[in-house]
Amino acid sequence: MSRTIPWLAVYGFGAHIKSTQKKLIILNKGIVEEFPLDEVQNLLVVGGHTLNSTTIFHLLKNGSYISFFEPDGTPVGIIRPFGNCNDKEIQHIQEDLPRHRYATIIAQASLRSRLIAIERLQDQRGSDLLYDGELQILHKALNELEYLVKLDEIRRLSNLTTDMYYEILSRDIPECFNFKRRTVRPQCDPINAMLSFGYAMLYGNCCVSVIGARLDPDLGLLHEGPGALVQDFIGPFKTGMVDSVVFSMAQDSLKPGDFEQTSSRCMLSETLVKNLISAFKKSIDNQKIDSQVNNFLKAIQKIEDFKVMY
Repeated sequence: MSRTIPWLAVYGFGAHIKSTQKKLIILNKGIVEEFPLDEVQNLLVVGGHTLNSTTIFHLLKNGSYISFFEPDGTPVGIIRPFGNCNDKEIQHIQEDLPRHRYATIIAQASLRSRLIAIERLQDQRGSDLLYDGELQILHKALNELEYLVKLDEIRRLSNLTTDMYYEILSRDIPECFNFKRRTVRPQCDPINAMLSFGYAMLYGNCCVSVIGARLDPDLGLLHEGPGALVQDFIGPFKTGMVDSVVFSMAQDSLKPGDFEQTSSRCMLSETLVKNLISAFKKSIDNQKIDSQVNNFLKAIQKIEDFKVMY
């Protein structure tokens, strides 16, 4: 059976998902899209839509999966054809991977993306953001990653350079926003709150792709814990898809009235949240995320080499 559409996602609310015996039909906001039913490997329903039982029957009969998500990309459940265990086979492959090799490639790509972001910002600013020796430290770390033999060492160096990246970029943020470094929740300054919001959107979009590929999102390479594999994939994408938006807004349009700070947290205004959503919908490239996840799937199946995009 031909499978040219690894996964097909329907986002938002209000779409009507129907089918004939040969076609999957999606009616969304007056736009009709049709797909050959036997080419859809996994239908991803993100948000609230209408899906009739006949369509479910047709998809399952053709060997397709149907995955359901909250609007933010949080997985809810999966309907799979009876007796299909392909996802378990993929999980076993994930469990047996040489994590060290993959973790090194991911850490290197994340650091390269941050070095590019720093250099681009310096060019735009026309002055040096870096203190003496910082650039050399970052480039040395990039070279050292190739020779580290333990996952803990790779994670430590990756975390160190990530912390340096945020501290360097903080020097270009107006002092009134009190952003000095990346912090954990709850966020107490607007920049960290905006970054967290953007990373959550990026995470949700990537999680949809990971589930669509029938990968286990918790079996990470560089990261550990729930959603670790999703964190692996979004690391190199953060600078271009989220950070660039947040730091640009901080310089050009963010005002004290866009957020409210208390002693324990910072709350973003409804208007700012709407503006962020609009900006992130443009900057978060789902096609690029899909391509990255699909490349990883093919790499672990030994179909092509593993490459990390950023």
